[in-house]
Amino acid sequence: MSVSRPLIYVCIPAHNEERTIGVLLWKIRRVMREFGRDYEVLVLDDASTDETAKVLDRYRRVLPLRVLKEEHRAGYPSAVQRLLREALDRTSYPKRDAAVLLQADFSESPDYIVPLLKALEGGADIVAGVVEQNGLPAPRAVRVARRMAPWVLGRAYGGAPVSDPLSGFRAYRLIVLKKALAEFRGGPFLETDGWASNVELLGLVAPHARRIAEAPLTLRYDVAARPSRLSAVRTLRGLLRVRRERWESHTREGKQ
Repeated sequence: MSVSRPLIYVCIPAHNEERTIGVLLWKIRRVMREFGRDYEVLVLDDASTDETAKVLDRYRRVLPLRVLKEEHRAGYPSAVQRLLREALDRTSYPKRDAAVLLQADFSESPDYIVPLLKALEGGADIVAGVVEQNGLPAPRAVRVARRMAPWVLGRAYGGAPVSDPLSGFRAYRLIVLKKALAEFRGGPFLETDGWASNVELLGLVAPHARRIAEAPLTLRYDVAARPSRLSAVRTLRGLLRVRRERWESHTREGKQ
């Protein structure tokens, strides 16, 4: 791989995603080949009980793929923590390289990786995907949770450095993650789950970012192979735990 260009770590938490993980990896391969950037895919197989592991094994031969495994279900925040730490352990150039978090159920298209990376190349340290459904369908639990989240979070929502702090689809320059996680000395850095952990992670890294940008994102629940696992009640209860998040001053940049 070239030492003069950034290496992109595409980080994917996966639990029982046999129906989508292969198609997702193939799409990532096509998108990154057309974009012309060096990359590595990191997948955390979170104690899957279906054929996810077998599908992943087949794709090791056709793209740069590293699979991490959990023997017992760890959950989304633990998976995110392990994936981001793996990217930090593997990079030799944290000021140059980046990590992108992507869902395994295909609701987030790999096509959206490109605008995130272009904004990073333009000088941003964090680029957040901002959900714009534009009339496309979403599960009722998702609609309810999104409608109620600004009220539940209060100032932690309106004062956030991005217009959609709930979305986990983001790109991070690794030096920002390295600085943010240094104080945890290898220990856990996320205490909440789901959307709340996305808000919590943003709160950890934002103070270390010089610029934060946004890129629009449309979630395709209609092409996902399984129902959304999101619970509106559990999600909103989790958001209450990060309600006191206080953001440093950041100017929101326009969407790319």
